[in-house]
Amino acid sequence: MNEAAVRRDLVRYSHAMHAAGFVANHDGNLSARVADDRIVCTPTRFSKAAVERDSLVVTDGSGRKVAGRFRPFSELSLHCAVYRARGDVRAVVHAHPPLATAFGVAGRPLPHPFLPEAVVSLGAEIPTVPLAAPGPAAVEALKPFARRCDAVLIAGNGVLSWGPDLETAWLRLELVEHLCRIAHAALPLGGPQPLPADMVAALVAKRRKGGLAAPEEGRPPPGPLPGAAAGDDPAARATRRALAGVPGADPALAARLAAEIAASLEGA
Repeated sequence: MNEAAVRRDLVRYSHAMHAAGFVANHDGNLSARVADDRIVCTPTRFSKAAVERDSLVVTDGSGRKVAGRFRPFSELSLHCAVYRARGDVRAVVHAHPPLATAFGVAGRPLPHPFLPEAVVSLGAEIPTVPLAAPGPAAVEALKPFARRCDAVLIAGNGVLSWGPDLETAWLRLELVEHLCRIAHAALPLGGPQPLPADMVAALVAKRRKGGLAAPEEGRPPPGPLPGAAAGDDPAARATRRALAGVPGADPALAARLAAEIAASLEGA
């Protein structure tokens, strides 16, 4: 990847991020992998409106600074986790677009998919990464999602998206916020209506045929869901899956309520 072009795009999309109102203060960060062990990224403690080519930082693949006047941002560990998981990814962007961030902080999953075009661009899943403390815990929370999709809401921390170049990563971020705006506007009208399952399957097949699908797209997270028990019933599994990524959700309470509902239906 041409580093001069990458530096130009990092500045361009930093300014676009600020102009779109997706960040404030020193929020947001962008990076691009120009070689297996060379990442160019925005500096910490910079307004994205102030980022210029000479303020960019170069790190190795683990996020250690190797060049530049300023320091890399602390959330670079999240970007590096995506790069380690996805050899096809060359750029990662993170911001706090207001509506998408509102879904995360409110513990409300985005009711995707409801627009066909978005399924082709982003797949059938835009999950919410569970709330975690910054640092290693946040990296561990993100890991199960990196190979399953190309954009995530992060509970309490905006949106992270990635792609083969900065333009694609940016467009995915922009689309997530657009979907959240539509979903929010639809709430007083009864909320977005989900696309029919057969339509989603056809769109996902089209996405896969076009080489757009993530490596493990459509697969459930590895390992048992929170609160899983051997032989538990479909209602319990469905309840836990619905609560996955919702900050403060109590898996044990969810399992108990699901069991009570199932018992009441059986006795009806």
